[in-house]
Amino acid sequence: MSGYKPAGRHQERKLTAAAVRNLGPGLHGDGGNLYLRVDPSGARRWIVRLMVQGKRCDHGLGSASLVSLAEAREAALQHRKIARAGDNPLAEKRRSQGVPTFKKAALLFHEQNESNWRNDKHRKQWLSTMEAYVFPAMGSKSVGKIESADIIAALDPIWGSKPETARRIKQRIGIVLKWAIARGYRTDNPADAVQQGMARHDRSNVKRMKSLPFREVKNAVDKVKESSASDATKLAFELLIHTACRSNEVRKAEWKEFDLRNRLWEIPGIRMKGKKDHTIPLGSGLIGHSQKMTVAARATAEKKTVGQRS
Repeated sequence: MSGYKPAGRHQERKLTAAAVRNLGPGLHGDGGNLYLRVDPSGARRWIVRLMVQGKRCDHGLGSASLVSLAEAREAALQHRKIARAGDNPLAEKRRSQGVPTFKKAALLFHEQNESNWRNDKHRKQWLSTMEAYVFPAMGSKSVGKIESADIIAALDPIWGSKPETARRIKQRIGIVLKWAIARGYRTDNPADAVQQGMARHDRSNVKRMKSLPFREVKNAVDKVKESSASDATKLAFELLIHTACRSNEVRKAEWKEFDLRNRLWEIPGIRMKGKKDHTIPLGSGLIGHSQKMTVAARATAEKKTVGQRS
C-alpha cells in the first residue's frame, strides 16, 4: 500500500485537513504515532501505532469522517501517555466503558467455556455453587473491585463445614478473576492470597473410594451375578472389570465399536475423557461376553419401548 510515513526524526502535524480529505490509498503519517489509513475503497480511518509492553500494536481511533484531525491528534496523545505509563490503551478503554459485575463475569465465563467441559456434573455444579455461595455475597460488586476480603466473606460460612466445596469454589472464583485480567478489567488476582487468611484445612482425613483387593474380585462378580440387577447391568459390570474402562465408556458402548474378527474394542475419542481414540484388545472370553451384553442391552431397550407404548 502506498502513502508516506515520516523518515528519520518524526515530524509533528504533517497532515492538513485538506490532505485528510484528498490523499489516496495508503498509510499516511502525521507524526506523534498518528496515521491516516486510506483503503482502496476510499474509506479513511485513524490509527495510532504504539509499543505496549515491548510489542508494537495499532489501535483504531475511528473513521476520519467522524473524527477530525484535531480530535485524532488529541486521542493519539492520550494513548501515548497511557502506553508510556506501562498500561494498555485498549484495557483502559474497556475499563472506562464499564466493568461487569462479578456475577456477570462469572456467567460470561461459564457460557464461553461450558461446551469444553466433558463432565455434565461439573458443568452443573460449577454454576450452582456460585449461585448458592458466591453471588449472594459479592455477585453485585464490580469484578474489577473484588478484594480478598470479599472472597473470604463468601467462603467463611462453609470453610470449616464444607472444606472440599469451599476449596473448589475458591478455585472457580480465581478462574473468573483470571478471565477478568485477560480482558483488562483488573491487573491482579486476590484469590491467590485467600489461603493465607483462612484456617488451613486438614486433608489427612479425606475419604476416598476404596479399591478392592484382587483376590476378592471373583466374589464381587459372583455377588453381582446373584443380584436382581438386569442381565445388561451384570454383563456391563464384568466388561468394566475385564477392560478397566470407566463406567461411562462401558454404559454408552455401541455394537459398531466392537471388531470381533480382530478382537478389538475401538472407543472413539469423542467418548473418551482424553478425547483420543482408545483401542482395547479383547480376549476370546470377552468376545462372547460382548455379544451377550449387546443382546441383553437390546432386550432391555425393547422392554422399555413396549412399556412406553402400552
